[in-house]
Amino acid sequence: MSPTEDYQKIFHWAETQKNGTIPSFAKRKNDPYTYQPGFNNYFESEAVPGTIPQGQNSPRAIRFGLYAEQITASAFVAPRHVNKKAWLYRSRPAVAHQGFKGLPDNKDTETNFLPINPRVHVSPTQLAWKPFEIPRNGAVDFVDGLKTIAGSGDPTLREGLATHVFLANKSMEKRAFVNSDGDFLIVPQQGVLDIQTEFGFLYVQPGEIAVIQRGQRFKVNIEGPTRGYVLEIWGANFELPELGPLGANGLANARDFLHPVAAYEVTNNDPWDVIYKLGGKFFQSSQRHCPFDVIAWHGNYVPYKYDLTKFVNVGSISVDHIDPSIFCVLTAKSRDPTAPLADFLIFSPRWDVASHSYRPPYYHRNCASELMGLIYGDYEGRSDEFKPGSISFECGFVPHGVAYEQFAAASNEDPREMKISEGSIAFMFESSRPFTITDYAFTSKYIHEHDPKMWDDLVDNFSKHTVEVDGILGRTTNGKQRVGA
Repeated sequence: MSPTEDYQKIFHWAETQKNGTIPSFAKRKNDPYTYQPGFNNYFESEAVPGTIPQGQNSPRAIRFGLYAEQITASAFVAPRHVNKKAWLYRSRPAVAHQGFKGLPDNKDTETNFLPINPRVHVSPTQLAWKPFEIPRNGAVDFVDGLKTIAGSGDPTLREGLATHVFLANKSMEKRAFVNSDGDFLIVPQQGVLDIQTEFGFLYVQPGEIAVIQRGQRFKVNIEGPTRGYVLEIWGANFELPELGPLGANGLANARDFLHPVAAYEVTNNDPWDVIYKLGGKFFQSSQRHCPFDVIAWHGNYVPYKYDLTKFVNVGSISVDHIDPSIFCVLTAKSRDPTAPLADFLIFSPRWDVASHSYRPPYYHRNCASELMGLIYGDYEGRSDEFKPGSISFECGFVPHGVAYEQFAAASNEDPREMKISEGSIAFMFESSRPFTITDYAFTSKYIHEHDPKMWDDLVDNFSKHTVEVDGILGRTTNGKQRVGA
């Protein structure tokens, strides 16, 4: 396998292993980089062997005259299992810059989602957006192409989230980006992202995701016109969901998460700009050397990627439709121990075998905000306009479900065991928090509402059984039954 599209045709990553007839491989064949596996491990990597000091982190003198620099991403006294840090050994420390200057306000991005902000909107309407068009004129890179859709909270409060799309037609040149507000979970939908970080490179294709954490510098090179989605979280880091009665294995397995190896670029008298996002505002710092000059590093605060075709789906093997939490790849905690700040869920190829069951998603009202997108393929249960690159949104307690035709078809017969979502991956950004919607999204020419007429044909089947019901009750009800009568 080589082209990105080949991996969109497989049912699961296991198919690439050819039943043990070939040497197994952990990354896609067209991925040029080397990685370290494992989620939440403590890693170390040297581009030049023998660079990392042993037995201490910050000696008086480091080999090759390097500088030691620590990134501390948690409270110094945080418990070990949540204490996040990394030591970088680099040609020049990040402090070697020329100061900061503010950049013009980008009205297409937003981080304050409190309803008092006049640039956001509250709406119970089930909304959707057709695929946003990638710019054809002008040069737009990943940072300039960020567009915010919806979110909750504010990064200065250290709890909340934002959802974005990115639309780019060029690579970032002599320009790095730092999100000082929170962590980015990046979901490419079209085009390949070749991401350079201080820790090394990540090659991320449609069907894969990458997580770049708060304060980490990165640069996005692209291959062709590029579009995708971003889930940004504030005040938490992504974790693997607990498995509960599943036991030790299933869903996203820790060993399938891949982290970069050290790769440096050392330059002098080489002008670079570093763009900082802080409190939703953008700032620029200039420096005279490449920001990716890290020769070696060690730590547990490291960017990573994951191939969604490796997800181990679970589900009912007897009856009933299981809650969508079984599709959770990553989760982020909130201050409420009973509800996450954000979940990242996927709906990918799997077997559907529940018998004597209504298999489509049941008619539902739930407290979560749900923003859904399609990476590739088709997804049933949405309108015909739900194409790859589209978005749909439902806020908490707004009822949703399929049209009557689908209900009737699923109710009238017991379908056979079947593979579903073949050649398709859809995802959901789900949160316990209510979302407000940005001006950019609310006034977009790509927005459209779910047409409520699709539910007009949800007929009253109960009234067809009035005679039978009256016989059971022993009296005439005329379709009405009073409590206690």
